[in-house]
Amino acid sequence: MDAKFRIRRFNPERDQKPYWAEYTVKDVEGTDTVLDCLHRIKWEQDGTLTLRRSCAHGVCGSDAMRINGVNKLACKTLLQTLNLNRPIQVEPILGLKVIKDLVVDFEPFFEHYRAVMPYFVPNTPVPQDGRERRQSPEDRARFDDTTKCILCACCTTSCPSFWASGEYVGPAAIVNAHRFIFDSRDGATNERLNILAEPGGVWRCRTIFNCTPACPREIEVTRAIGEVKLAIQRGVR
Repeated sequence: MDAKFRIRRFNPERDQKPYWAEYTVKDVEGTDTVLDCLHRIKWEQDGTLTLRRSCAHGVCGSDAMRINGVNKLACKTLLQTLNLNRPIQVEPILGLKVIKDLVVDFEPFFEHYRAVMPYFVPNTPVPQDGRERRQSPEDRARFDDTTKCILCACCTTSCPSFWASGEYVGPAAIVNAHRFIFDSRDGATNERLNILAEPGGVWRCRTIFNCTPACPREIEVTRAIGEVKLAIQRGVR
């Protein structure tokens, strides 16, 4: 079985505008991933093809790209889930500047992420017995879903509000703020809610729901954003 690929290429040092390049990968299996095929194209056919990847096991989130028009992780997308009777279209995720081919500049994405204070701020002194700050299973469950984010940017770069305005912090930043806003051990809830109440915060979300199906970790992104909106309105977690 062969697989045909149509890849959006762009080298700013050489190209005036992006273009589509076509490749055929021979003797593939249904259990091969899109990343496997991109590796073969780069290693066997065209060494100039540029992409970003690290662990190749769906943990690092670095190989996020648009596959047949949908944000996915290349390492988690099996060929057997795609229609091989037509070319598989691969292009960089939207809303971020393309550095080369499938590699985009993540700095604006991480700037928004850093802005929401995505770190633990304890609300009590270090326990005298040296143990960790304890938490009930119920309190942990309150934010368990949003601990699964791997910062792949699939949700943020699927969002029309993010495409329209670089000021919007985006779904991923809100998800990571949610993880600490609803942590009963954290003491910076008000600071985060104030940040997300600003014009570039949660109110730019139009509840389009693109973000939730785009998440490779199956986080209920839109629900988390809605919970943060309610917390701002009520002034409580």
